[in-house]
Amino acid sequence: MREPAVVRMLPDGRRLHLHDGPMDLIVEGFGAAECVRAAYAAASTRFVGVLDELCSELALLRRQARDRGMVPQGVVARRMWDAVAPFAETTFITPMAAVAGAVAEEILGVMISAAPLARAYVNDGGDIALHLASGEEFAVALIDRPEQASLFGKAVIRATDPVRGIATSGWRGRSFSLGIADAVTILAATAAGADAAATIVANAVDLPGHPAIGRAAAREIQPDSDLGGILVTRAVGPLRQSEIAEAITRGLAKANELAARGLICAAALHLQGETVSTGVSEVSALRLPSSWDFPLERSHLHA
Repeated sequence: MREPAVVRMLPDGRRLHLHDGPMDLIVEGFGAAECVRAAYAAASTRFVGVLDELCSELALLRRQARDRGMVPQGVVARRMWDAVAPFAETTFITPMAAVAGAVAEEILGVMISAAPLARAYVNDGGDIALHLASGEEFAVALIDRPEQASLFGKAVIRATDPVRGIATSGWRGRSFSLGIADAVTILAATAAGADAAATIVANAVDLPGHPAIGRAAAREIQPDSDLGGILVTRAVGPLRQSEIAEAITRGLAKANELAARGLICAAALHLQGETVSTGVSEVSALRLPSSWDFPLERSHLHA
């Protein structure tokens, strides 16, 4: 029997903390005090039942999304399914690749339905759903690892931008990755879509067969992993500049493909101190380090 869900205000008195099993959310709303209170109450009420809903369809959510025989019925589960569907015909991916973003979207949705807010975000372990009323903006820091955060860039998201979801994936993160990126941050129209795309692009940042990369079957580390016997990255040794360039170029090609398909708005790829970005021009700002040690296609966003 698992512990009951945790619903509490953080010591700063501004942010709400929601925790249940693997879900760990930080929520913040901006607006009139009574509106923020109403939004937090709605978020808390909705959050308590989300994990049980997902667990009721867990077997299906851990299967390859290409299997059209069954489709999940829960609203969050269906959002996960829809987020990974654009990749499922050509890539092994399960709806679990979008779980954090989909949960963040659900909680944000009930908040803004409950009360008018100027701004709000729901951060589910780094996968973030955003709400911006007219004239509002958020500044977002990009970090390369959760346990020892190192800033490698920042993005400014304005209400006029198409971005309402941000997600980061990499081999050091809490979820498994097939690639070697320290971090791939995706900006997309939705948090669930960003979550799924971050997985795809991070998997593409890779050097198959390289001796400095340690891999293991996912089930050997986590017996119930939806990835089963697929090899996931467990260690990445020092790489030469040419190897870093090769790996990032692979990921950049995938990010450019997803941008061309309209699945993402922008991406920032980070590997062993090097960063590259790509995206469409209507994103307001994505600021990254200006020095480069190797030539790559660099389609930076307009600042």
